[in-house]
Amino acid sequence: MTHNLTEQYSIVNQFLLELRDKNIQQDRMRFRKNMERLGEIMAYEISKKLAYRKQSVETPLNKMETVILQNQPVLITILRAGLVYFQGFINLFDKSDCGFVGAYRIEGSDDITINLEYLATPSLEGKEVILIDPMLATGRSIIRTIQVLQKHGTPSHIHIATVISAPEGIKHIEENVTIPHTLWTCAIDERLDHQFYIVPGLGDAGDLSFGDKV
Repeated sequence: MTHNLTEQYSIVNQFLLELRDKNIQQDRMRFRKNMERLGEIMAYEISKKLAYRKQSVETPLNKMETVILQNQPVLITILRAGLVYFQGFINLFDKSDCGFVGAYRIEGSDDITINLEYLATPSLEGKEVILIDPMLATGRSIIRTIQVLQKHGTPSHIHIATVISAPEGIKHIEENVTIPHTLWTCAIDERLDHQFYIVPGLGDAGDLSFGDKV
């Protein structure tokens, strides 16, 4: 199942516009803040699908019953572009365990290499996992990441949280992820170009957040 937040009008559209605008995005602090805001909005939307339990609370006037999360999801982000998007999630899921994976695409190829030196994760056995990566292009980095993460336990459900997705990447996820999963995105763009970049996209999210790679 795929949830696309821009199927409905909301403030998400404003933040996405600013992320895409080639002039506005040169303000690096604003770019990072908009990524973080979208992370918070996406975390809120995903929270609606998690399991809850009843909890009593004593107010200054009386006791009442409410509901709280049954279990905190595990937050996993793909470095380095995912860091500022991830910040929005941890702002809301501030009690969650977190993990980090270094994944990169070899330039000039659609192959994805996972650098295991950058893998750090808690046990994932039976946990709900939110896998956080702002750009879903080919989908291969997501697939390789899930394969590596399963060495640390099989999640009960994976929520794949992106900002912008390409149809090709969505299709690749649908065809290759066998664990129960849901894809969440703020926008589905037109296509990938010959270099496997999303069109119209926004450019390189990592470079725009932290500076050009060497």
